[in-house]
Amino acid sequence: MLSGHMPVNGDHVRQAVTACVTVLDGVPAAQWHDRAGELEWTCWETLEHLADDLLTYALRFGLARPNAVPRVPLRVSCDRPGGPGNVVFGDHEAGPEGLLTVVEACGGLLATVVDATAATTLAPHVFGASDPEGFAAMGVVETLVHTHDITQGLHRPWEPSQELSERVLARLFPDVPVVDTPWSTLLWATGRMETPGRPRRTNWRWNGAPLSRS
Repeated sequence: MLSGHMPVNGDHVRQAVTACVTVLDGVPAAQWHDRAGELEWTCWETLEHLADDLLTYALRFGLARPNAVPRVPLRVSCDRPGGPGNVVFGDHEAGPEGLLTVVEACGGLLATVVDATAATTLAPHVFGASDPEGFAAMGVVETLVHTHDITQGLHRPWEPSQELSERVLARLFPDVPVVDTPWSTLLWATGRMETPGRPRRTNWRWNGAPLSRS
C-alpha cells in the first residue's frame, strides 16, 4: 500500500449510495419536482443524473480494453430542454422509491466492477484516464455532492461521513487542504460553497490520474 494512502473501493461506493438512499427515502412525490439546490435541474432529474453517472462509470470497465474506446456509445437523451442528458431514466410510475432502487442498483454495479477489475486498468474520463480506484472515488463524490444538492432543494438536513469525504479529497483533490471539516472542504472543492478566505470555485475539476505506485 502507498505510504499514507487512504484507499477507495467498492465498499465506499456502497456506503455513499446507502447514505443517499437512506436520507431520501420517504420524500413525498410532489417534492421531487422542486429545484435541486442551486442546480437548474429538479431533484428527480438530479437523482437520475446520479444514477446515470454510476452506471456509465461501471460500463467503462466492461470492455476488454477500456481505454481504447473514448465512451460507450449509448444514446443520450433529455426529458426536457435544459434537463440532464442521460442514458438511463427512472420509471415515473414506480415513483421515488423506484428511482432510488435504480440508484442503488447502479451504485452496486459500480462497486462490484471496480473491485473486480485489475488495479492497473485505465478507462477514459473527460478529466483524463483513471483507474478503478479513481472511478470509485468519482462515484462517491458524485453521490455525496448530488445528494447534497437534492437535500438542499428538499430542505432536508444531511451530512455524510467525514471519513468518506476525507478519502475522496485525498484521492481526487490532493492539492486541496482540509479546512474546518472534510465534508465542508469537499463542498468547497466542488464549487458548492465558499468558506472564510476561500471564495467559491467557479471552475473546478478533480484529478483522477492514477497514483504513483513506486
